[in-house]
Amino acid sequence: MGSISDVVRWAVVVTMAGPLALVGTPAPLATNSTLPTGLSTDQLAGQRVIYSYPGATPPQSLLDRISQGRAGGVIFFGENIQSAAQIKGAVDQLRQAASKSPVHQPLLLMTDQEGGLVRRLPGAPTMSEKQIGQAANAQQQAANAGTGAGQNLASVDMNFNLAPVLDVYRTPGDFDDSAQRSYSTDPAKVNTLGAAFVSAQQQTGVAATVKHFPGLGSATTQQNTDEQPVTLTASADTLRNVDEAAYPASVAAGAKSVMLSWAIYSSLDPKLPAGLSPTIINQELRGRLGFKGVTITDALEAGALKAFGDTGQRAVSAAGAGMDLILCSGRDVSQGDQAAAAISAAVTNNQLDHSAFDASVERVLDMRGTLR
Repeated sequence: MGSISDVVRWAVVVTMAGPLALVGTPAPLATNSTLPTGLSTDQLAGQRVIYSYPGATPPQSLLDRISQGRAGGVIFFGENIQSAAQIKGAVDQLRQAASKSPVHQPLLLMTDQEGGLVRRLPGAPTMSEKQIGQAANAQQQAANAGTGAGQNLASVDMNFNLAPVLDVYRTPGDFDDSAQRSYSTDPAKVNTLGAAFVSAQQQTGVAATVKHFPGLGSATTQQNTDEQPVTLTASADTLRNVDEAAYPASVAAGAKSVMLSWAIYSSLDPKLPAGLSPTIINQELRGRLGFKGVTITDALEAGALKAFGDTGQRAVSAAGAGMDLILCSGRDVSQGDQAAAAISAAVTNNQLDHSAFDASVERVLDMRGTLR
């Protein structure tokens, strides 16, 4: 996820988000695997939910849910991390709970380790994306950052990084540039450097997530989806030739996940934020760019979603639009429980298409099967 208003012990965090609404059913994508047998709808729905928790110690309720096979993963924030040794101990607790689960693929254990100001763990990568983009050997520095991020996460037994950011910023000091979260104003450069980060990081065994599709580069300093609804008015041509143009190399490099923005893009879908828009998810990301991996929302509790119902309604809307993983980052286990329960109920009540639901769970489990 990305968060920009959360100063944490080791980092400044940045989260983007946007509104949700009940939407049409996306066409399921073909997969080569089949769902595990013997799992309930509740358990399958849980595989699509990423949990968070407060403080330094995972609560028993979360450990129980994981051991029951009813959670897809956990995201860590600064308040969860006191030191590398401490967070490794917490991660090991979560892994031990997962070892008892009827779901045998590794639990997703993730954080935002972008580099520079946006880091949850101490250490690499220390350079920001802006610094990398300005370096004489930018591509090598991007690869070094990807390697550093992957090794850092792997050292505490995490396996999934919500990085790199592929937003193409427009003006000095705007939303992305103010936190040095963009490589460049040149989409070709962002495309190249993002792919270098992705490839290098995934060689360490840690999954990469490119974000925030189709791009927050045109957002002004005040347009923070964590805090409020945001509508970006860039033309469809600009979005495709500038913002989306930052993604093809990372998709080709096998980026395992794409996070969608919570902004509304009026030229593509004037009513729904990207993460709730079947048009943007299926026509732009899946169709134009050919992405076949896992989609993940930004923070479900974001201020940009205030007009789109409660946690359960937002989760069902996102799932129905084509989002595979639902990110519940409110540091409250009950938030994840509400999201999972709502998705399960929507499947049972035929509000969510069964084949699309199954295909989404398969994509998530297939991806998890490639991790440690």
